[in-house]
Amino acid sequence: MIITFPKFEIKRLAIKLKPAAERMVKKGHPWVFEGGITKLSTTGNAGDLAIIYDNKKNKFLACGLYDPDSPIRIKVLQTHQAATINAAWFEAKIKAAYEKRAPLLATDTNSYRLIYGENDGLPSLIADVYKHVIVVKLYASIWFPYLNDILPILLEISNCTTMVLRMSRLLQQNPNNFGLEDGQVVYGDLENEVVVFKEHGVNFSANVIHGHKTGYFLDHRHNRLKVGNLSKGKSVLDVFAYAGGFSVHALAKGATQVVSIDISAQALTVAQQNAALNPHSGQHTTLAVDAFKGLEDLIQQGQKYDIVVIDPPSFAKKESEVAGAINSYKRLATLGSQLVPKGGLLVLASCTARIKAIDFFDAVEKSLKASGKRFKIQEKTYHDLDHPISFPEGAYLKCGYYLLQ
Repeated sequence: MIITFPKFEIKRLAIKLKPAAERMVKKGHPWVFEGGITKLSTTGNAGDLAIIYDNKKNKFLACGLYDPDSPIRIKVLQTHQAATINAAWFEAKIKAAYEKRAPLLATDTNSYRLIYGENDGLPSLIADVYKHVIVVKLYASIWFPYLNDILPILLEISNCTTMVLRMSRLLQQNPNNFGLEDGQVVYGDLENEVVVFKEHGVNFSANVIHGHKTGYFLDHRHNRLKVGNLSKGKSVLDVFAYAGGFSVHALAKGATQVVSIDISAQALTVAQQNAALNPHSGQHTTLAVDAFKGLEDLIQQGQKYDIVVIDPPSFAKKESEVAGAINSYKRLATLGSQLVPKGGLLVLASCTARIKAIDFFDAVEKSLKASGKRFKIQEKTYHDLDHPISFPEGAYLKCGYYLLQ
């Protein structure tokens, strides 16, 4: 039986917005910042229902969840047409999200993102499935009043037998989190916190209790598949390898040699374990070193690889870091291209949300040209289908494939 959470009295707050904020809501943007609110009928608690009224006609414009702990004061759920936010409403949202993932689930894959926050109409809530385990991660206390409705629906639609609740660091530190713990099993039994799952026929593992985010990064699945399919008989360098996503696909698809670089020796141990979950004959080497230094060392050694994949973590958490992040991408493009022979492939990705795709690709391509490299753009990819994008800030992933000539 699923854990029962405390019941809350949910207030309805009447709200008016500044014209600019109102225009954004009318366009379907899911965020209302504190500074965009001009009238609030009463003091709101986390999860109270915020009803936004149109300034001119004083009619319903939108409703959302009130979040006093965030500068994004209202997380919008519904616009233009009034709705009752209850179990039936949540069920319709989650079913719609599940149906979007149907093509992915028709492949040999049993891991996917079922709910992607704002982009699936449920802001600050993530739900990832790993085989029979669904991991629900909360990023705001606005969801506590609704867990009794939402969690059973997530279980039913995903057909999972175990549910784990994860919480952001801020939420873990929130004194009003009702004693909930990060990594708490709220339904079913978890025999092992490391769950083995399939991604396009390749085996991986996720630590659903202590792993980063929900246990694994699912967003690069389509790029890992693409690189794997190009790797037969090739040598591959996987930079910022973390748990070996690209490395493992390459090995499983017949790469002769794979080198995985990451600053975390612990992550590389997981990469080796993931590689061992799949039969392969290629040589797998791991280097626990700063990625920039590791690239420079390999260049000095005169190494070359048929495919070089560079997938760094986000380089800019705030606007003031964007210029430095662009320079880092330029440097990575220059370094990576020196390790790729003519006819080889450089794959360079960015998950920095503050840098638009057009600016990322422009920086990479200018850097390649400045270093004297001739190249052909093979492809540019964005989000996989279980990471749909419904508003500009929801987009972060971009990946370029450059054939060196």
